[in-house]
Amino acid sequence: MANGGGGGGSSGGGGGGGGGSSLRMSSNIHANHLSLDASSSSSSSSSSSSSVHEPKMDALIIPVTMEVPCDSRGQRMWWAFLASSMVTFFGGLFIILLWRTLKYLWTVCCHCGGKTKEAQKINNGSSQADGTLKPVDEKEEAVAAEVGWMTSVKDWAGVMISAQTLTGRVLVVLVFALSIGALVIYFIDSSNPIESCQNFYKDFTLQIDMAFNVFFLLYFGLRFIAANDKLWFWLEVNSVVDFFTVPPVFVSVYLNRSWLGLRFLRALRLIQFSEILQFLNILKTSNSIKLVNLLSIFISTWLTAAGFIHLVENSGDPWENFQNNQALTYWECVYLLMVTMSTVGYGDVYAKTTLGRLFMVFFILGGLAMFASYVPEIIELIGNRKKYGGSYSAVSGRKHIVVCGHITLESVSNFLKDFLHKDRDDVNVEIVFLHNISPNLELEALFKRHFTQVEFYQGSVLNPHDLARVKIESADACLILANKYCADPDAEDASNIMRVISIKNYHPKIRIITQMLQYHNKAHLLNIPSWNWKEGDDAICLAELKLGFIAQSCLAQGLSTMLANLFSMRSFIKIEEDTWQKYYLEGVSNEMYTEYLSSAFVGLSFPTVCELCFVKLKLLMIAIEYKSANRESRSRKRILINPGNHLKIQEGTLGFFIASDAKEVKRAFFYCKACHDDITDPKRIKKCGCKRLIYSKMSIYKRMRRACCFDCGRSERDCSCMSGRVRGNMDTLGRDFPLSSVSVNDCSTSFRAFEDEQPSTLSPKKKQRNGGMRNSPSSSPKLMRHDPLLIPGNDQIDNMDSNVKKYDSTGMFHWCAPKEIEKVILTRSEAAMTVLSGHVVVCIFGDVSSALIGLRNLVMPLRASNFHYHELKHIVFVGSIEYLKREWETLHNFPKVSILPGTPLSRADLRAVNINLCDMCVILSANQNNIDDTSLQDKECILASLNIKSMQFDDSIGVLQANSQGFTPPGMDRSSPDNSPVHGMLRQPSITTGVNIPIITELVNDTNVQFLDQDDDDDPDTELYLTQPFACGTAFAVSVLDSLMSATYFNDNILTLIRTLVTGGATPELEALIAEENALRGGYSTPQTLANRDRCRVAQLALLDGPFADLGDGGCYGDLFCKALKTYNMLCFGIYRLRDAHLSTPSQCTKRYVITNPPYEFELVPTDLIFCLMQFDHNAGQSRASLSHSSHSSQSSSKKSSSIHSIPSTANRPNRPKSRESRDKQNRKEMVYR
Repeated sequence: MANGGGGGGSSGGGGGGGGGSSLRMSSNIHANHLSLDASSSSSSSSSSSSSVHEPKMDALIIPVTMEVPCDSRGQRMWWAFLASSMVTFFGGLFIILLWRTLKYLWTVCCHCGGKTKEAQKINNGSSQADGTLKPVDEKEEAVAAEVGWMTSVKDWAGVMISAQTLTGRVLVVLVFALSIGALVIYFIDSSNPIESCQNFYKDFTLQIDMAFNVFFLLYFGLRFIAANDKLWFWLEVNSVVDFFTVPPVFVSVYLNRSWLGLRFLRALRLIQFSEILQFLNILKTSNSIKLVNLLSIFISTWLTAAGFIHLVENSGDPWENFQNNQALTYWECVYLLMVTMSTVGYGDVYAKTTLGRLFMVFFILGGLAMFASYVPEIIELIGNRKKYGGSYSAVSGRKHIVVCGHITLESVSNFLKDFLHKDRDDVNVEIVFLHNISPNLELEALFKRHFTQVEFYQGSVLNPHDLARVKIESADACLILANKYCADPDAEDASNIMRVISIKNYHPKIRIITQMLQYHNKAHLLNIPSWNWKEGDDAICLAELKLGFIAQSCLAQGLSTMLANLFSMRSFIKIEEDTWQKYYLEGVSNEMYTEYLSSAFVGLSFPTVCELCFVKLKLLMIAIEYKSANRESRSRKRILINPGNHLKIQEGTLGFFIASDAKEVKRAFFYCKACHDDITDPKRIKKCGCKRLIYSKMSIYKRMRRACCFDCGRSERDCSCMSGRVRGNMDTLGRDFPLSSVSVNDCSTSFRAFEDEQPSTLSPKKKQRNGGMRNSPSSSPKLMRHDPLLIPGNDQIDNMDSNVKKYDSTGMFHWCAPKEIEKVILTRSEAAMTVLSGHVVVCIFGDVSSALIGLRNLVMPLRASNFHYHELKHIVFVGSIEYLKREWETLHNFPKVSILPGTPLSRADLRAVNINLCDMCVILSANQNNIDDTSLQDKECILASLNIKSMQFDDSIGVLQANSQGFTPPGMDRSSPDNSPVHGMLRQPSITTGVNIPIITELVNDTNVQFLDQDDDDDPDTELYLTQPFACGTAFAVSVLDSLMSATYFNDNILTLIRTLVTGGATPELEALIAEENALRGGYSTPQTLANRDRCRVAQLALLDGPFADLGDGGCYGDLFCKALKTYNMLCFGIYRLRDAHLSTPSQCTKRYVITNPPYEFELVPTDLIFCLMQFDHNAGQSRASLSHSSHSSQSSSKKSSSIHSIPSTANRPNRPKSRESRDKQNRKEMVYR
């Protein structure tokens, strides 16, 4: 270690004798001073010089310390390291200031001289005598060239250090990384003494630190060249850091001595950490940038201050000869600074030196202020960071869907309850919720309960970054929920449409299912280029379906409850007591499923297959997806509801079933006549040996799948587009591997069966959701039946009048020329004179500022063309004329519509429209969402319902009916042999109290259902579907439609079937037409449009009399089902039974409840009304063309027709025939207002 001492002495002029000298320290110092004296004065003697400088030598003697192990005398050289930094800093600062001063003086002194020279040049002339310009001075050229060169170098340096180029970014990041590396080396060396002797050639850390500082020096030069203001650059923090860290390293190499010194200043480079992260595109949000800035400033200040304390405490005070030092590690100093900033001050570690204490006095002022301001802000930023801001990680083999839109506790709980229902088997789908607001505690708890299948991420679907976070491009579908209770439905629909646009713009192929509130807003979805309902995109219009359900209840009361329960997943609740809830809940457990039909059904008619499924398989099939055999329309599929016996089942036909479990529906696919014909227990119907043989051999045919022709309806052997070689191979396979009854030729059917053999984990079959086409009768293929126009005795030829437009252009709805609203307005006296009967009263609350609810969706099902004109029920609106004027534009093309201006709360208005003689009273409100208190949202509807139920009426109509046979319309006399074979005309007393009036009330808040019936015992916390008003079909809430989202995702055919049933035949083509004109367009009757009338409709069948009267008294429901199906092609699917029918004692209660799909052996009672799907009767419109439209009994008079009552009141309300005079009077009145 003596080498270091020699090195120190060599700087004095060589008196030390080189690095290998072994002289003592005192002699070295003495020699040094001798050399200094000799250089200063050559005339003086060495002894006198020595005596003169003896005091200086004593001042340089330092007491021995163990911190410099290389020297037994303990000489310190810290001043050399510090002097190198100070000289560099102040020397450069002096040169910059001197340059600026000289430049300023030069500018001031030469300013006048420059003007004089310029004037002389002008006077001497700047051109030669011949007029040519003089050549430019060579000195000026040199100056210009010099300026250009300096500017280029400056620009190049600026580009090198800027982060705008890739080179600049790499250089900036590299400098920061090396600065952190130098700081780490400081942390390592901090465990050594403050000053120590190190050999540069042996110390690896010193070599690395030297390399780093050489790079810092070069980078400092680039920064200096690129700086516009050199003085300001010289005083920058980063420049000061370089001044006090770079020069000492070179001194250390020269002296072979290391001084820890001010190397801790490298920690100040951490302040640039946020800039580096921004250059790397890691920080993008303002909150993250601010957070990193605060953290970097806090940490860098903390570490820098700790380094200074570590230096002074381990060195001591210079004026105390460094005797008051204490041994503290760097990390103990870090701890000391933290407890000092936080004002805790435990006292276990404290500063002993005067410099340390003086620094602590000033640091505690700034440190405390920084701690008090920075730490709370950092905590707030960290706390405000999105808890759900991560990204979704897809699980291999598991699908996921994205749910967005209106995410609340109610909407999410309803969605999850139906989506994850146990009846769907194993739902191997993960649900990813995306919403821009973090969930509240209740919603968060709900997510945690379903953490295995549910994830939540905070973000917006309008942000492509958030869509990428939830992996929307790999999602199976995206579901958008709407706020059903918003005050502005149009604004909510606009928000959802924007979400669709954003998602489709990000990934056009994603399947989207969205909820819409208003029917007219569905047209905007058609403007999105990538919106394609053929690929599974669906819009569930809540207003359309809600009003459609209510309209169907006007035709068959209770149907809305039955349909709502069918597409909602309900668990089976078993009740032992013989109450109405027992039978109701047994039906509630039924849902709608789809399944492919077994090849054993091929060639059979629909009624035959339907009967076989009901009797043998305990399944109720109500519809099929029909694919025409016509080649031109093979790609078009139709959903046919109870098509009748003219249609034969084809291979691969998809059936729609009502069952309680998805596993039960598999029986229709596994059924084999050879194996299951003698089985009586349907649970034993499983995949048989025939099926296994087929599937084992299907693997051979699967190899030749591409060779099969799926484009034409012919078999492979007969197909002209198949090569002979392939056809020969198929023949060989057919001989070697016979498939029993399965034809080798029909490989397309076999392959389809093979593909569908395994049920999808998403029950019912997920595969069919994209294949199901909407019902499109206007462009449907020809069925395997005779054209209805060719059936003798029908009235369609009479309807083909080229000069009269009776139906719309699609032939799906009755149509009339647009009428002015003034022509349909009735006064109270006019309404009373009209003697309305068998009509529909619509009580609506709304004003000029209310949101439109879309009454067209209520009227369209009641004006479906599968009703004859005389069967149409007159519709009377009672409400504000200002509101109805706004709705009239969509209603003026429908016949038999009247308006009574008034209020539904006025009993005078209600009596004027003969509400006691109506077939149904509908109570709606357009003001429900304008009230914040949910309990008061339904106040108007509840008050109107209670007002009607409390009304009293006289029995004059009932007395006349009971005493006069003449009031029975012609053809409906039960004694007449020519009357309808199926009729349900009942003769009961007339309605004398409003309780017996059939009412259906729309509710927004489910809990308000408890206020509709004062005599029920429903718990306020009871779910809506378990309450008596809902079970009876007298209340309907839009919340039941939430289940359609998950039902549509698993099988979009279900939504198509529901829309076909409740809308009266609305098709995508019709929606596109309404989107263009916002109104129905009339059309002339053609064979094609008239054929669209031939579709099934819902009705109710009374058992009190008629051909089924014998089954009504203790008969079995299964016998009724088979008889109605075989005789009249009517498909029964439920019962509307009196609530107290199970009691042995007679009851005066006329309330009924719904029983869905009762079993075969279910016992019937005479008062039952049967829900059925009846065929369109072409001949029913011929007989009583002059019969009043309001006649409740005018259903049919032909022998082949069925006088089915489209209302339930036939069993609990009297018929209301009128005298001939009153009927003629009504007809005359009708002609006035039609």
